Amino acid sequence: MEAEDIQDIVIVGAGISGLATAVGLHRLGIRSMVLESSEQLRATGFALITWFNAWKAMDALGVSQHIRNLHDRLQGWVVGPISSENPPKEMLFPESEEYEARCVQRKLLLEALACELPEGTIRFSSKLVHIELSGHYKMVHLSDGTILKAKVLVGCDGVNSVVGKWLGFKNPETTSRLAIRGFTHFPTGHGFGKRFFQFYGNGVRSGFIPCDQNTVHWFLTHSSTDLDEETNTETMKQFVLNKIKDLPEDIKTVVATTDLDSMVMSRLKYRPPWELLWANIVKDNVCVAGDALHPMTPDIGQGGCSAMEDGVILARCLGEAKDLKGETEDEDKSYKRIGEGLKKYAKERKWRSIDLITTAYIVGFIQQSRGKWMNLFRDRFLSSFLSRLLLKKTRFNCGSLSCDSQ
Repeated sequence: MEAEDIQDIVIVGAGISGLATAVGLHRLGIRSMVLESSEQLRATGFALITWFNAWKAMDALGVSQHIRNLHDRLQGWVVGPISSENPPKEMLFPESEEYEARCVQRKLLLEALACELPEGTIRFSSKLVHIELSGHYKMVHLSDGTILKAKVLVGCDGVNSVVGKWLGFKNPETTSRLAIRGFTHFPTGHGFGKRFFQFYGNGVRSGFIPCDQNTVHWFLTHSSTDLDEETNTETMKQFVLNKIKDLPEDIKTVVATTDLDSMVMSRLKYRPPWELLWANIVKDNVCVAGDALHPMTPDIGQGGCSAMEDGVILARCLGEAKDLKGETEDEDKSYKRIGEGLKKYAKERKWRSIDLITTAYIVGFIQQSRGKWMNLFRDRFLSSFLSRLLLKKTRFNCGSLSCDSQ
């Protein structure tokens, strides 16, 4: 089968990083095609917490105000042990923009990004199966036999990225921890206010975060061997209720009233940070972003936030490849110009990715550790430090899309 018409940029995956990259490019007047293997946008995980760095990215992409209007701003968090031994501690967030945090429904975020794209940008039911080089072009083979010819290929296709494997990335490391996530709707209001509740210890880390007055996103990560990824949702629900049995009744009600089809469980994975030291983030004008680049444990809430950072920075770096806007240029010079932009992106994202992966793993290890002395040390001395460390990682500004304003 012959290849279809040449595409300037093909983005694999219509998740957060893929759509953010496409919107950023569109804002710069650059065309792209987004390939999504499913028949519609997928919103696995239900919700994500968005910090200062995510809002800066959304500001650049032009979707921040719409998302703000749909979600309550968190005023602070309550942090404590999952046992009833010690009372939790409460910290209020200052009103400054550096402390803006909201729990955003993933579906609403993806829809907001998708709505900014020209009709036909996203090509659904398009699963990538193979990549081959043809001179300066990438021949992108899809499962239905279609072949696309692309100048630039961007892999935003998650932890099991086909593009990442083509670049030479190994499969992410699988941890001993599983994450159970749920989403609960309260028609008459949940009554929790605008606070992020987090509890930890005894091998468990759990959180309950309001999205608005009626919806609460919750999660529980654990290292138990009692469950596996084939466990049914009723068993998962009872497992969570048992792990949070010492928490207040109103907190337990969030899980107790969650519909079974509003719960998911997955094994936590991450990319060893040292792999990024010598990995090919970019090769032959092919690159990766989002979970395809830096899968991390969810312990500092930066997976989705950093994916939006990727999208803005990648779009800006590709914006420096001016021939993508339609100017006539020698093919070799065009290829080189694009490559320089992608290398700049890789340089900017490497150390940020290493930092976030490492921090997330360490925070998760400490918060879920067992043992009397570790629990005592963490509860009395480390909880405030870990909270400050988390906030420190959010204070990153990806900048605007315009190269001239950097």
